Amino acid sequence: MISFISILCDGRKTFQAGVILCLSAIPGLGADLFQDDFSRFPPGWLSTPVGSLNGAIQEYHYLPHRGVPLGPWANAICHLDAWVVGDEDGKPYLEQHSVNSLYFKLMNPIFLTGDPEWSDYTVEARVKPLALNEMVGLAFRYHTNRHYYLFALEGGKRARLALRLPLEKTLRVAEWRELGATDFPYDTKKYYQLKVVNEGPRIQAYIDDRKVLEASDGEITKGKAGLTANIPARFQDFRVQVADGVKSQIEQRIQARETKLAKLRAENPQPKLWKKFDTLKFGAGRNVRFGDLDGDGQLDMLIAQNIPRVRGDAFDHISCLTAVSFDGKVLWQQGRPDPRNGLLTNDTPFQIHDIDGDGRNEVVLVQDFKLQVREGKTGKVRHFSWMPPIPTETQERPYEINSGDSLAFFNLSGKKGRQEILVKDRYKNFWVFNSRLELLWQGQGQTGHFPYPFDVDGDGREEILIGYSLWDYTGRQLWSHDAALKDHADGLAMGNFSDDPKAEPKAYASGSDEGFLVFDKKGNILKHVRVGHAQSPSIGKYRPDLPGLQYMTINFWRNPGIISLFDYDGNLLTQEEPIHTGSPLLPVNWRGDGQEFAMLSGNIREGGMIDGHLRRVVMFPDDGHPDLAYYIADVTGDRRDEVIVWDQERVWIYTQDRPFTGKRIYAPVRNPHYNESNYLTTVSLPGWVEIADYQYRAR
Repeated sequence: MISFISILCDGRKTFQAGVILCLSAIPGLGADLFQDDFSRFPPGWLSTPVGSLNGAIQEYHYLPHRGVPLGPWANAICHLDAWVVGDEDGKPYLEQHSVNSLYFKLMNPIFLTGDPEWSDYTVEARVKPLALNEMVGLAFRYHTNRHYYLFALEGGKRARLALRLPLEKTLRVAEWRELGATDFPYDTKKYYQLKVVNEGPRIQAYIDDRKVLEASDGEITKGKAGLTANIPARFQDFRVQVADGVKSQIEQRIQARETKLAKLRAENPQPKLWKKFDTLKFGAGRNVRFGDLDGDGQLDMLIAQNIPRVRGDAFDHISCLTAVSFDGKVLWQQGRPDPRNGLLTNDTPFQIHDIDGDGRNEVVLVQDFKLQVREGKTGKVRHFSWMPPIPTETQERPYEINSGDSLAFFNLSGKKGRQEILVKDRYKNFWVFNSRLELLWQGQGQTGHFPYPFDVDGDGREEILIGYSLWDYTGRQLWSHDAALKDHADGLAMGNFSDDPKAEPKAYASGSDEGFLVFDKKGNILKHVRVGHAQSPSIGKYRPDLPGLQYMTINFWRNPGIISLFDYDGNLLTQEEPIHTGSPLLPVNWRGDGQEFAMLSGNIREGGMIDGHLRRVVMFPDDGHPDLAYYIADVTGDRRDEVIVWDQERVWIYTQDRPFTGKRIYAPVRNPHYNESNYLTTVSLPGWVEIADYQYRAR
C-alpha cells in the first residue's frame, strides 16, 4: 500500500501523504493521476547493495528496499534484482535488465505504482524492447502480481492483451485469459508508445496513437498500474491520466477507505513502548529463541549469530550465543560476537526447553557437529553426543557428519512432556533422539522445513508430520505424498480447527509452489489450491463472524506478498497483496476479546497488524523503533500479546496503551516457545480465562 507519492507536475516534484493526484489538469486530456520520467532515481542498480545478499532475506525480515528507496514505486517481485536506471541521449530510462527465462511462465518482473482505487484511467509509456524472444509492456488494473491485465509486445511480431488469473491448474504454469492479439512487427532500435484506455470493463490498446486491440472484461475494473518485461527492455515517460470527474471519484473512494481504516484503528489499543535495550555486537535478525533461562519466571532472549558455509542457506554454523533478559542484562555468552554474522535466510538448530523434566530450562542445540545440552542459566555444556553421519546417497554432502538445520521436540514415549528430539538436515534426512541424546531411529523423504507434532490416534504418543508424510513413534511411515508433490512443504499443521469438537483432524500444508493443501488423517488430499509459492502460515480466529479457525498464508518466491485466507475446510475466503515481501504472519491476541490479528512487521507504513479482511487495523508509532524482525508473546502477564521488534542493534517491546476491561479475557493456546522456527505454522487455539482466576504484573 503506497503511503507517499512523489509526482512531477509542471516540472516540480510534489510530496503529500496518501496517494496523490496531480494538482493541475491538462486541457482536453483531464488530470494527471501520476507521471514520472525516472529522473528521481540514481543511475545503476536499484537493488544495490542488498541484491548481493540471498534473495530469501525478505522472507521473514522486513527491509524497506534492496538498496535504493523506490517510492512511489514498488518492485512487486521483490527478490528479483531486475531494475536499473540509466540515461540515453540525455534522457533517463528505467530498464528491466534480467532475462526471465526459467520461470517466465510463472512470474513477470513488475515495477508498480498507484492505488487499488485507481479506475477508468489511461496509462502509457515509451517502451523499447532490447530483445525479441519474449514480452514487454504495461500492467494495469493490478490486484496482485498473479491477478492483473497485460498489454504487451511479444515475440517480435505481435501485440497481446490478456488477464493473468490468480490460481494455477498446472504446477508452475501461469493461467492467462487471452483477450486479443494482433500482428505487429517491431524491432529493438526504437521506442514505441504503448497506451491503454480503461473505461469500466472496456479496454482499448494503442501503439503510437493507433488503436490495435479492444476488449471488454470486467473481472477487475480497478487497480494499480506499472511496467513489466521478461526480456531486457527500457521504459521512459510513464503516465497515468483520468478525466476530472473520475479523479474526484477516486479521491472520494480513497478518503472513504482511509476514514473507515482510521475508525477501525481507533477502536483498537494502540502500541505503547514498554521496554527497550541495545544488543550491540551480539544482535541478529530472526535467529532468536524465547524462554525462561535464569529461572525467574520471565521470558528471556537467546540470540544466535551464525556463519554460513558451503552455500548461503543450508550449512550455517552457530558462531555466538548470547542470553539476555528483557531488561537488557546479558546472562551469559558463548562464542565471539561479530555484527557481520547477524543475518541468515534459514533455520539454525537450537531451542530452549526443559529436556530432562526437572523444572529448569536447558538449551538444546547442534554446534560443531555435536548435539548438545547446555544449562539454561549459565550456558555450560552438560553433555553431548556426535551427530550421525550424513547418508552416502544424499546429493549434497559437504561433510561426513550432519551439521543440523532445525530442531524440534516431540512426545514419542507417552510420558509427560516432549522429551524426544528431532533434528533434520535441509530437505532430505531426519534423526530422532531421546533425552539422553541416544539415536532412536532416522527417516528420509521430502522433509520440507519444519515438522509438526500431533497425536493423531489419541494414544498419548505424538505422530510426526514432516514434509508430506506422517510417521509414528516407532519410525514407521503411515502415509506419504513426498514423491507426488514436487515442491517442499514450507509450513505444516495438523488438528481439528473446526467448531465441531467431534470432527476428525486434518493436516494442512503451505507447499511452496504446490500452493495450499489439506489432507485427511489417512493422508488423502482433500483440497489443493495453487495460489503460488505459499509459506509462513498461521491458524487463528481471524474472522469472528465465521465458524472455526482460519488459515492464513503468504507467498514469497516468484509471487511475493500475496496473502490468502482459507477456512478450516480449505475454501479460499479472500486474497490481497498488502506488501511485496514475505512475513511470518504470527497471530496477535491484541484486544483480548476473541478476535486475533496477524502481524506483518513493525514498519510504520508497510507493517502493522491485519484483520481477517486483510485490512491494516493496528499501526506502529513513528518513534524510531527497529522493524527488521519481530516475535509475539504475552510478556506482561495479562494474557494479551506484546510485540517484540528488533534489529541487529536494538530490541523494543510494545504493549497496549490501555488496560483490559472485560470480565473474561481471550487466552489462546499456542505452539510452545521451545518449538520455534522461521518456518513454524503458529496455531492459536481458542481459550478463555475469567479475570478473577489470575492476576497479572503491573506494567
